[in-house]
Amino acid sequence: MTAGIGKFVAALLFGMTLTASSLAAEPVTPKLTDKLSSLLQKEMRSVQAAMTAIHSAMVMGQHEKVAENAQQIHDSFILAQSLTKQDRQDLMAAVPEDFVKLDQEFHQLSASLAEAGRNENTGQQHKLFGEMTRNCIQCHSTYVSDRFPGVQSISD
Repeated sequence: MTAGIGKFVAALLFGMTLTASSLAAEPVTPKLTDKLSSLLQKEMRSVQAAMTAIHSAMVMGQHEKVAENAQQIHDSFILAQSLTKQDRQDLMAAVPEDFVKLDQEFHQLSASLAEAGRNENTGQQHKLFGEMTRNCIQCHSTYVSDRFPGVQSISD
Protein backbone atom coordinates (compact mmCIF):
# COMPACT_ATOMS: atom_id res chain seq x y z
CA MET A 1 0.00 0.00 0.00
CA THR A 2 2.76 2.50 0.92
CA ALA A 3 4.63 1.64 -2.29
CA GLY A 4 1.48 2.49 -4.23
CA ILE A 5 1.14 5.83 -2.41
CA GLY A 6 4.83 6.55 -3.04
CA LYS A 7 4.35 5.92 -6.77
CA PHE A 8 1.25 8.11 -6.78
CA VAL A 9 3.09 10.98 -5.05
CA ALA A 10 6.05 10.60 -7.43
CA ALA A 11 3.71 10.66 -10.43
CA LEU A 12 1.90 13.69 -9.00
CA LEU A 13 5.18 15.58 -8.45
CA PHE A 14 6.34 14.64 -11.94
CA GLY A 15 3.06 15.92 -13.37
CA MET A 16 3.38 19.17 -11.43
CA THR A 17 6.91 19.63 -12.77
CA LEU A 18 5.69 19.11 -16.32
CA THR A 19 2.82 21.54 -15.75
CA ALA A 20 5.11 24.19 -14.27
CA SER A 21 7.60 23.88 -17.11
CA SER A 22 4.85 24.05 -19.70
CA LEU A 23 3.63 27.32 -18.15
CA ALA A 24 7.05 28.96 -18.58
CA ALA A 25 6.94 31.71 -21.17
CA GLU A 26 8.33 30.99 -24.60
CA PRO A 27 10.41 33.61 -26.37
CA VAL A 28 8.24 35.93 -28.45
CA THR A 29 10.97 36.80 -30.97
CA PRO A 30 10.24 33.91 -33.37
CA LYS A 31 6.53 34.81 -33.37
CA LEU A 32 7.03 38.41 -34.50
CA THR A 33 6.68 39.56 -38.08
CA ASP A 34 9.80 41.08 -39.61
CA LYS A 35 8.25 44.55 -39.34
CA LEU A 36 7.36 44.15 -35.66
CA SER A 37 10.75 42.68 -34.87
CA SER A 38 12.43 45.64 -36.54
CA LEU A 39 10.21 48.16 -34.71
CA LEU A 40 10.83 46.54 -31.33
CA GLN A 41 14.59 46.40 -31.90
CA LYS A 42 14.59 50.05 -32.92
CA GLU A 43 12.62 50.96 -29.81
CA MET A 44 14.93 48.90 -27.59
CA ARG A 45 18.01 50.66 -28.99
CA SER A 46 16.34 53.99 -28.25
CA VAL A 47 15.45 52.85 -24.72
CA GLN A 48 18.99 51.63 -24.14
CA ALA A 49 20.47 54.98 -25.20
CA ALA A 50 17.99 56.87 -23.02
CA MET A 51 18.64 54.61 -19.99
CA THR A 52 22.39 55.22 -20.36
CA ALA A 53 21.81 58.97 -20.58
CA ILE A 54 19.48 58.88 -17.55
CA HIS A 55 22.04 57.06 -15.45
CA SER A 56 24.73 59.60 -16.27
CA ALA A 57 22.36 62.52 -15.71
CA MET A 58 21.24 61.18 -12.32
CA VAL A 59 24.83 60.82 -11.16
CA MET A 60 25.60 64.39 -12.25
CA GLY A 61 22.39 65.89 -10.85
CA GLN A 62 21.13 66.90 -14.29
CA HIS A 63 17.45 66.59 -13.46
CA GLU A 64 16.26 68.18 -16.71
CA LYS A 65 18.11 65.52 -18.74
CA VAL A 66 16.63 62.78 -16.57
CA ALA A 67 13.14 64.16 -17.22
CA GLU A 68 13.78 64.61 -20.95
CA ASN A 69 15.13 61.10 -21.52
CA ALA A 70 12.53 59.41 -19.30
CA GLN A 71 9.77 61.23 -21.17
CA GLN A 72 11.34 60.10 -24.44
CA ILE A 73 11.12 56.47 -23.26
CA HIS A 74 7.49 56.94 -22.26
CA ASP A 75 6.61 58.48 -25.61
CA SER A 76 8.19 55.62 -27.56
CA PHE A 77 5.54 53.18 -26.29
CA ILE A 78 5.26 50.57 -29.09
CA LEU A 79 1.47 50.21 -28.87
CA ALA A 80 1.02 53.98 -29.16
CA GLN A 81 3.02 54.12 -32.37
CA SER A 82 1.19 54.25 -35.67
CA LEU A 83 0.84 50.55 -36.34
CA THR A 84 -1.60 49.30 -38.92
CA LYS A 85 -4.59 47.28 -37.78
CA GLN A 86 -2.83 44.16 -39.11
CA ASP A 87 0.37 45.05 -37.20
CA ARG A 88 -1.63 45.32 -33.98
CA GLN A 89 -3.31 41.96 -34.64
CA ASP A 90 0.09 40.39 -35.39
CA LEU A 91 1.57 41.85 -32.21
CA MET A 92 -1.29 40.65 -30.02
CA ALA A 93 -1.05 37.19 -31.58
CA ALA A 94 2.71 37.05 -30.94
CA VAL A 95 2.92 38.25 -27.36
CA PRO A 96 1.10 37.09 -24.22
CA GLU A 97 -0.99 39.48 -22.15
CA ASP A 98 1.68 39.57 -19.43
CA PHE A 99 4.21 40.89 -21.97
CA VAL A 100 1.89 43.78 -22.78
CA LYS A 101 1.34 44.47 -19.06
CA LEU A 102 5.09 44.49 -18.44
CA ASP A 103 5.60 46.90 -21.33
CA GLN A 104 2.84 49.19 -20.08
CA GLU A 105 4.32 49.11 -16.58
CA PHE A 106 7.75 50.02 -17.94
CA HIS A 107 6.39 53.02 -19.80
CA GLN A 108 4.40 54.14 -16.75
CA LEU A 109 7.57 53.93 -14.67
CA SER A 110 9.34 56.09 -17.23
CA ALA A 111 6.57 58.71 -16.95
CA SER A 112 7.00 58.67 -13.17
CA LEU A 113 10.76 59.01 -13.60
CA ALA A 114 10.24 62.02 -15.87
CA GLU A 115 8.10 63.59 -13.14
CA ALA A 116 10.78 62.86 -10.51
CA GLY A 117 13.30 64.56 -12.80
CA ARG A 118 11.08 67.62 -13.17
CA ASN A 119 10.72 67.66 -9.36
CA GLU A 120 14.51 67.30 -8.92
CA ASN A 121 13.94 64.32 -6.62
CA THR A 122 17.16 62.32 -6.87
CA GLY A 123 16.03 59.63 -4.42
CA GLN A 124 12.84 58.95 -6.36
CA GLN A 125 14.77 58.97 -9.64
CA HIS A 126 17.13 56.32 -8.29
CA LYS A 127 14.25 54.17 -7.02
CA LEU A 128 12.32 54.37 -10.30
CA PHE A 129 15.41 53.77 -12.42
CA GLY A 130 16.04 50.60 -10.39
CA GLU A 131 12.45 49.46 -10.94
CA MET A 132 12.78 50.11 -14.67
CA THR A 133 16.01 48.09 -14.77
CA ARG A 134 14.34 45.17 -12.97
CA ASN A 135 11.48 45.41 -15.46
CA CYS A 136 13.95 45.18 -18.37
CA ILE A 137 15.63 42.14 -16.84
CA GLN A 138 12.29 40.44 -16.17
CA CYS A 139 11.13 41.00 -19.74
CA HIS A 140 14.40 39.88 -21.33
CA SER A 141 14.71 36.78 -19.15
CA THR A 142 11.08 35.81 -19.72
CA TYR A 143 10.27 36.82 -23.29
CA VAL A 144 13.54 37.22 -25.18
CA SER A 145 15.68 34.55 -23.60
CA ASP A 146 16.55 33.34 -27.09
CA ARG A 147 18.33 36.66 -27.74
CA PHE A 148 19.70 37.13 -24.20
CA PRO A 149 20.40 33.65 -22.78
CA GLY A 150 22.70 35.03 -20.08
CA VAL A 151 19.99 37.18 -18.48
CA GLN A 152 18.43 35.54 -15.46
CA SER A 153 15.35 36.73 -13.63
CA ILE A 154 16.01 38.47 -10.34
CA SER A 155 14.00 38.51 -7.12
CA ASP A 156 13.20 41.60 -5.10
